[in-house]
Amino acid sequence: MRSHIAVVVVLLLPVGACAQKSVPADQQIALAVLPLPNAFRAGASVLGYDSHGKLVTLRKGSGVMTCLGTNPADSMFHAACYANSMEPFMAAGRALREKKVANVDSARFAQVKAGTIRMPAQAAALWALDGPMTGVNAAKGTVSTAIKLRYSVYMPFATAASTGLPDQPVSNGPWLMDAGTPKAHIMFTMTM
Repeated sequence: MRSHIAVVVVLLLPVGACAQKSVPADQQIALAVLPLPNAFRAGASVLGYDSHGKLVTLRKGSGVMTCLGTNPADSMFHAACYANSMEPFMAAGRALREKKVANVDSARFAQVKAGTIRMPAQAAALWALDGPMTGVNAAKGTVSTAIKLRYSVYMPFATAASTGLPDQPVSNGPWLMDAGTPKAHIMFTMTM
């Protein structure tokens, strides 16, 4: 009788050295547009991630919204869709985060003041879904109730005085976050 000895080799890699999880583009697109009302989904441009974790355009849309899907390597789900007029501000934020700039908002606000980022002249919506990856079924393009919807309307430089909205959270009502800044936006507080 022969005996077989198996040798198992375990490689210890530094954190982050593992290969990027890959999610097919069609699944990324389906999940990225979920925050949007149906009327905007088909025309939205969609940014997502290639197999190396690089942000790429998955679909160039003809509509008024841009959606940013979740990086498959992240432990939390976050899909955000915003009016195309917000793309310069959002792209600047992504670029600053990639460069590991400590205070992204201060840097973007300085760019807005210098005129290198143009903010929308009118209100611009943002729709987002957030929650644990366990609440996502990528193959079906669905999310569970563990994933929460939030939405806001950007109104650069708006204040409580200019809008009549409080600049602190209220229960089940709109309020103005980041009042007086380029990032000022009406938050809608919802309870399910």
